[in-house]
Formats: sequence, structure tokens, C-alpha cells
Amino acid sequence: MRKMLLIATFSVFAAGAAYAADASAGKADYDRACKSCHGADGTANPAIAKMMKVEMKDLKSPEVKAMSDDEIKMIITDGKGKMHPVKSVTGKQIDDVVAYVKSLK
Repeated sequence: MRKMLLIATFSVFAAGAAYAADASAGKADYDRACKSCHGADGTANPAIAKMMKVEMKDLKSPEVKAMSDDEIKMIITDGKGKMHPVKSVTGKQIDDVVAYVKSLK
């Protein structure tokens, strides 16, 4: 019985580790899908903000840092304000992009 419990516990841990978000992979997806508007370091592109007549948050700001992973995921998948959903970022890529955004300093 203990052996089965140990194996089941290890399997759950290993599965969780396999799905952990990867900020490095997220950077590649961010660079491809987000950087043109949100800048390489999370600082909004002023030309895009002016053209769209919006105030874009710096992704390094305390306000963005205080957002939960789920809130950031929702913005990526559903959009917010004039920002359209990012359809080219899906599945695990979303978690990776969130990890990358959270890593910005």
C-alpha cells in the first residue's frame, strides 16, 4: 500500500513539474506575439499607444505585478479594451508568457 501511495505521489509531482511554466520559452512567444506593442522589456510602444489612443500599462508596473496569473491569462486569451485576443498564443504558451511577464524587472 505504501509503495502504491509513493508511486502515485511521485506521478502527480512529476506531472506537475512537466507542466510548469517556462519563462524562457515565454520570452520567445512574447517576442513573436507581444513585443511589437508591449516593447521588448514590457514598456509600451508609445507609437502604438498614440495610434490606438490608449494608455498601455508598463508590464513591470506594480499594478500589473499585482495581477494574478489567471487575470493575465484572461487578458491574453480574451483581450482587454482595444487589445484583441492573442490567438497565436495557446495552451502551455499562455502559461509561459505569463511566467515571462511576471519575470520582467
